[in-house]
Amino acid sequence: MRTSLFSNSPKSFLTIAVTALALTACGQGEQSNDDQASQGASDSQAQAGAEKYDRSQIRIVGSSTVYPFSSYVAEELGATTDLRTPVVESTGSGGGFKLFCEGASEDTPDFTNASRPMKASELKMCQDNGVDDITQIMVGYDGIVIGQKAGEPDLDLSREQLTKAVAAKVPQDGQLVDNPYNKWSDIDPSLPDHEILIYGPPTSSGTRDAFEELVMEHGAENIDGYDGNKPAVRQDGKFVPSGENDNLIVQKLAQNGNAVGIFGYSFLEENRGKIQAAKVDGVEPKRELISSGEYPVSRSLFFYAKNAHVGRIDGMDDYVKLFLSDQMASDRGALKSLGLISLPPEELEAMREKWKNREQVTAESLKAEHG
Repeated sequence: MRTSLFSNSPKSFLTIAVTALALTACGQGEQSNDDQASQGASDSQAQAGAEKYDRSQIRIVGSSTVYPFSSYVAEELGATTDLRTPVVESTGSGGGFKLFCEGASEDTPDFTNASRPMKASELKMCQDNGVDDITQIMVGYDGIVIGQKAGEPDLDLSREQLTKAVAAKVPQDGQLVDNPYNKWSDIDPSLPDHEILIYGPPTSSGTRDAFEELVMEHGAENIDGYDGNKPAVRQDGKFVPSGENDNLIVQKLAQNGNAVGIFGYSFLEENRGKIQAAKVDGVEPKRELISSGEYPVSRSLFFYAKNAHVGRIDGMDDYVKLFLSDQMASDRGALKSLGLISLPPEELEAMREKWKNREQVTAESLKAEHG
């Protein structure tokens, strides 16, 4: 019988022992203990009568930003329990939601990681395919870093300047025209006289979604001439989508002192000897400034659980509890060394309660999440 490292030890009380003996004598075989009493109602419902799937490994897809944290937890779960190590794939937040929402069946993922909240359209896609019992868990915070090769002159870029560098169209003489800026100095003489070359995330990435929202939409609101239009990303070779592996961006930056890249804070932490971060609106991407929201390109990180798979795939509850444990997700936890910016203790505890109660994602909760 599998023993979880995260369950409470059974307690022996006289009344329970007497009751158990009585039930055994009656042939009912019903077990009563403190562990079962503490389980949430939805967990009991998921376990009751759930037909086990043949698949014996948890499958996780989604965000490249959350991938290092999820992979670490998966490896720890496999190393410290008799559960098989979960399979974690970096597909991007958008790609993860597509796979996750394909249905509630053995050949679909159990979790998807995301570096942005689920969209209303993604929830509808899930619901249309019978995936309507989903729990959203926030695991921490992240900052989107504008990075360059270590040792280069320091950069301080405003969100307006970044928008002008990345946007497909910019306002000039009262019209939106194809982006004419080839060098950073074309945007502002105080910026380097370098060709604009930006390695960034693809359209399937939550980092790309967050950059467009937090940088480009903000920039457009503060640049005369956009008049409410949301700029698209230029496709003339100045912005180069570089796949879901942010390490590839880091490698390219280390080889080209004139290029800049867009990636999550954890990759800056892991590669400080190779790359350095630019300031954005005068603020450095430091841990405390990201968690406080002072760094202007800060965001929350999530994973989403398919509750219909709980009880059908071994270890889902164990995985979530390990991920949200103090040893992993707290400010003194192992994930901090990988670059995770932890939730305050009370928020982390609220996430544990959210999982225990299997709180469901709804259109209303997503609307509140997106503000």
